[in-house]
Amino acid sequence: MRTGRHVTMLTEGTYPHVHGGVSTWCDQLVKGMPEVDFHVVSLTGSGREPVTWELPPNVRRHTTVPTWGPRPGHRRAPYGRARRRFIDAYERFLLSFLDPEARCDFGEALHEFARLARDGRLSAALRTESALRSLMWIWTMPHLPTAAAGPTVHDALTATDLLEHALRPLGVRIAEHSVAHAVSSGLATLPALAARRLDGVPFLLTEHGIYLRERYLGHRRDAQRWPVKAFMLGFYRALNSHGYRAADLITPCNQYNRRWEERGGAEADRIRTVYNGVDPAAFPHAGPEPDVPTLTWCGRVDPIKDLETLLRAYAMVRAELPETRLRLFGPVPPGGEAYRTRLEKLAAELGVTDGLTFEGRVSEVWRAYAAGHLVMLSSISEGFPFSLIEAMSCGRTTISTDVGGVREAVGDTGLVVPPREPEKMAAAALTLLKDDERRLRLAESSRQRVIDRFTLRRCVDNFRTIYQELAGQAEVYEPTLETVTDWTAELRDPWYASTALWGSPRTTSEGGTGW
Repeated sequence: MRTGRHVTMLTEGTYPHVHGGVSTWCDQLVKGMPEVDFHVVSLTGSGREPVTWELPPNVRRHTTVPTWGPRPGHRRAPYGRARRRFIDAYERFLLSFLDPEARCDFGEALHEFARLARDGRLSAALRTESALRSLMWIWTMPHLPTAAAGPTVHDALTATDLLEHALRPLGVRIAEHSVAHAVSSGLATLPALAARRLDGVPFLLTEHGIYLRERYLGHRRDAQRWPVKAFMLGFYRALNSHGYRAADLITPCNQYNRRWEERGGAEADRIRTVYNGVDPAAFPHAGPEPDVPTLTWCGRVDPIKDLETLLRAYAMVRAELPETRLRLFGPVPPGGEAYRTRLEKLAAELGVTDGLTFEGRVSEVWRAYAAGHLVMLSSISEGFPFSLIEAMSCGRTTISTDVGGVREAVGDTGLVVPPREPEKMAAAALTLLKDDERRLRLAESSRQRVIDRFTLRRCVDNFRTIYQELAGQAEVYEPTLETVTDWTAELRDPWYASTALWGSPRTTSEGGTGW
């Protein structure tokens, strides 16, 4: 019997292996509901990634699903009637996203794959010569754009390899008495989709960033030939839309995501926004500003954060206010060293090295926000950034790019500028650095906005109700926005102390800081 007290949380590349925005959100959700038993299923690369979070007692089980490494399951592929059935499903699967005019059902083929994956035979089946011939035949149909690109057998082998790794999570089983909660779209939804179709498990989908948009951004830098990129992006697009249509409930963290989900095929009455929240006591008022004009940034040193734009904006600010400093807080993730080097070279070219510091990780994140007059965000993609609402909770004014749910977070308490336009970011920073009264007024309204709308307790309470609703209980979640008349009462709420959220490791990463 489902009660809403057993949840399988599905993650991809985040909790509990990586610190940061989505991981912090997961940890807060789990710790905020000690009465709920969680099974965390984390999709990783090799499966050898260390667990970097101290898992609370109500995480009853943690399963790592490597998407790379040795091939799972049987070495022998299905044969005879079983192979013919697979090839039929595989060709319908390929046509569903390579030739949408064929009107083939992506979801039906995916569920056939799930049965094979559970029997340990999907990986071997995908790597058969029959499957390769089917891909080459469909790929080279004269009316398809891929045919003009002349896909090769090597392209087909590459695409098949990428697809086989991507589909490995289909073999994961979810307990039938639980609620499946995928905390991103894409590959994390695969076990939930299989469990919903084959076992009747309720499926909840939460999106922070827009998974499909980030796949498009990422594939621009990949080395594969165009047919391979078109293949994988077509797969992700079809999977994304199928997840939107199949989920029992979708909980975007902002209205921007909701619009993407509706365009992707989700029904409006199954989408309910739940804003991220922070603990106002863990991000107290930062106090006096530093003596020297200072801009701060908090996050993961990563190309999606577009720190080049921030550096160029900083150079323009320095040209008018030479004393201004820029302090960058946050780690360089594995593999990001080349990007850090690129930023250092750009700073040297711009002549701002003497005022720029890479501060790395700090143990008390609020001190990073307190270190500046303004907190900057220059990202080209975000969901509902923790870094903004954390900075706002600390009573600091923000300047941020107009991506994702930034405008919903900031409201009229900070300045929002177009992405990739350093001139406008610099102009906004200069405006507020020169106007103390306006900057401090916005800072105070920023903190009030967080307490009114974006507290952690409200976010966790909403998800508790959603779990109960999906389990068939009487509770029903309806999004609301409240105003806290007495904000000091919110800060004194004993719930925050009982969850002991401050003891968790926190560090800057995607979707916000979440240190």
